Amino acid sequence: MTIFTKMPAVIAFDRKLEPSDALMYSGNWESIASDNSWQEIELFDRRNRAVHSNFSQEVLDDENELQKMMAKPNLAWGDDAALSHEHDTLKLSFTLRVVSGLSRPSACNDVDFEAAYKEKIHVYVQSNMGNLSSRYAYNIANGRFLWRNRVGAQEIKIVVNHTSLNEPLIFDAYDYSLKNTTSENAELVKLTELIKSGFESDTPVLLSIQAYSKLGNGQRIWPSQEMILKKDEKSRHLFSLKVNGKDVAAMHCEKIGNALRTIDDWYPSFNETQNPIAIEAYGSVTQRGVAYRSTKNDFKNLLLKWLNSDDSETLKKDEQDFVVAMLIRGGVFGEGES
Repeated sequence: MTIFTKMPAVIAFDRKLEPSDALMYSGNWESIASDNSWQEIELFDRRNRAVHSNFSQEVLDDENELQKMMAKPNLAWGDDAALSHEHDTLKLSFTLRVVSGLSRPSACNDVDFEAAYKEKIHVYVQSNMGNLSSRYAYNIANGRFLWRNRVGAQEIKIVVNHTSLNEPLIFDAYDYSLKNTTSENAELVKLTELIKSGFESDTPVLLSIQAYSKLGNGQRIWPSQEMILKKDEKSRHLFSLKVNGKDVAAMHCEKIGNALRTIDDWYPSFNETQNPIAIEAYGSVTQRGVAYRSTKNDFKNLLLKWLNSDDSETLKKDEQDFVVAMLIRGGVFGEGES
């Protein structure tokens, strides 16, 4: 038996959950059933005269300089987006493609490694995809992908369509806590089976997902924020897509995907945090500046441990789930000669 001490120089995995960018519409809660009652939300400029609230230590140590800075206005100019004042509900619309192919890397330059990988992952896919599928389904049902547009909403409804369904699956997002990852709800089981079939069969599954968040008339909504590498006068750039000549507020597919893969409640300190985190190789959460997985339970080490084990000594079930969730996430993990 070949013992693998590191990843191949070339090894990559294609993403298996492919969300589209999400468009944002304005309408009323009573009009959820009417597709023609929703209007695209366009971005607009907001210009404010604010005050400075962040200073260097040098300024803080000089009272005269601090007073001068406080007297200067902080002129802010950036993109913004909101519901119409005649509307109380945000509609977020996107599609999600679930594809198979977990049993083979998209690229690998080590024949022995690929053979060992295929053997382990093929067995897992044939018998264990239900648990992960149910977790992705749960994050659709709870509307986690709404992010800040979920906070403080009076009501949230999620509607999922697929060609195999006689009628859409409908979820009340507040029935599914963000602190949990699974539920036995009958509609959720149907969604789980759809996602599972996409991973297991050669026919991709394409889901159409609409989320309705009742925020209140004229309330601000939160598209994705663009990262601008070259600084300009505009302090905030929001993401939009061109639809019928309009710049329509939207959310990045990456942000949707991050929410869907927020299923890791297997990391060591979960009992203290009580919050699932997104699937990442080292359990990194950039907003908190923390990596929750060490080099003992990160993706590469767990995968190598799995491939080097025999049937009597293999990874624990939750470790296998984490590794396969990373494969679904996709990425390039080669370790070339240094």
